[in-house]
Parts: sequence; structure tokens; C-alpha cells
Amino acid sequence: MSKALSKSQLAAAVAEKAAISKKQAVEILDHIAELAYKHAKDTFTLPGIGKLVLRNRAARLGRNPKTGETIQIPAKRVVKFRVAKAAKDAILGAK
Repeated sequence: MSKALSKSQLAAAVAEKAAISKKQAVEILDHIAELAYKHAKDTFTLPGIGKLVLRNRAARLGRNPKTGETIQIPAKRVVKFRVAKAAKDAILGAK
């Protein structure tokens, strides 16, 4: 299994493909991340890749794996990423 791309490797690939400087590519990636953080509560979509959605997780009973003691896990809000169908088909192959 190959290693994941680092931010600088991703920026270099974007810069080469778009014929822009690596510095400009890094700024674009930073801006996309900033937009995702700002708009995640309203659902942020990257077309063809997926979307960030905010979900409410209900309170539930859990178990401490070390002691086996039952504990109450409080309700909380979580960020989830839903992969787009186009990305699934491109990675796994269409059915």
C-alpha cells in the first residue's frame, strides 16, 4: 500500500497540472480548507469527491474496555464525510 500524499506533494501536483506556481497551489488548498471549516455546519460539498456534514449523535450506553464498567456517553455533534458516488465508482470501479 502506498503512502498518502502530503500537502506539499498535493500542491506540487496541482501546480503542475494547472500550470501555476506551487505557492499559488498551496494558497488555493488553504482557501478550500478554510471554506470547508467555515461552511461545514451548512454542509460543504467538494463536487466529485464528497461532502462534510454535521450530525447530532444521541446519548448512549457504552462500556469501558479495560474494566467492563458500563458508562453513559453524552450526546454530541460530530462532523462526518460522505464520499460522492463518482469518487466511489472511480476508486472501486462501477458495478
